[in-house]
Amino acid sequence: MARENIYQSLEVYYENLEECPLRDRQFNFFELVYVISGSGKHTVNENKIAYAAGDLFLISPNDCHGFDLEGRCEFMVVRFGESYIREYQWKSIDHIECLLYYASHLSGSVLTNRDDQQSVASLMKHLQQTLVADNLYNEDLKRHLVNAIIVIAARNISVVKPEHISPNADARILQILDYIQANIRQPGNLTIASIAEKFGISPTYLGSYFRNQCGESIQHYISSYRIRLIEHRIRFSDKRVHEIAEEFGFADESHINKFFKRHHGMSLKRFKTVGK
Repeated sequence: MARENIYQSLEVYYENLEECPLRDRQFNFFELVYVISGSGKHTVNENKIAYAAGDLFLISPNDCHGFDLEGRCEFMVVRFGESYIREYQWKSIDHIECLLYYASHLSGSVLTNRDDQQSVASLMKHLQQTLVADNLYNEDLKRHLVNAIIVIAARNISVVKPEHISPNADARILQILDYIQANIRQPGNLTIASIAEKFGISPTYLGSYFRNQCGESIQHYISSYRIRLIEHRIRFSDKRVHEIAEEFGFADESHINKFFKRHHGMSLKRFKTVGK
């Protein structure tokens, strides 16, 4: 399996190909691949899906992927590493966390909103022009365009729900999931009793309803989502443990460490060391 590295915090390429030069590639960075023209099959972690012009794919670190091209295809490729995430002062780091949290669940295009598809097409066209132009502030413009694409992708991914959610999920379960994500930093709002009261159903029914709709318990979903956000605070921000504990409603460092170790099998300090 070919493994590729990134040598700058942000790299942007235009590719015009008749066949994929490398298959079963694995990265140590994130890659956004936009299909300008052409069609074929995209394989991510052994999941194969058809692609066409206008699709945008997100490949996360350690994913294994490749393209089977049906004739000549054009792509815009955007690669960014952890340093890029740290460099940019996002108004809300949760944009990046949405990408990171749901990336492993996705094999298809991340663009689901038609207006956003048109916006990304325009942004990619301008981004392609920065590769051939040598104008003043060209690098700054390139970064602004990439950041806009990342935020749009995050907005689309944020509506992607649990991996095993029922294809016939009703509107109420989607509202419950949105409520959980919006209140993930207020644990008092995420007790079974609080959620049940918010949506006018009994606590007992809520548990079975959520499991039937999402394929996992509501407690597991909340804990997994909170764990992943904490992971990304450790990896992608300069916050200290006590600041992260305060942000997510833990009493102190000891409380968050116990929670993290119970669900993750290692302490926050160990996780931070391993992640470097």
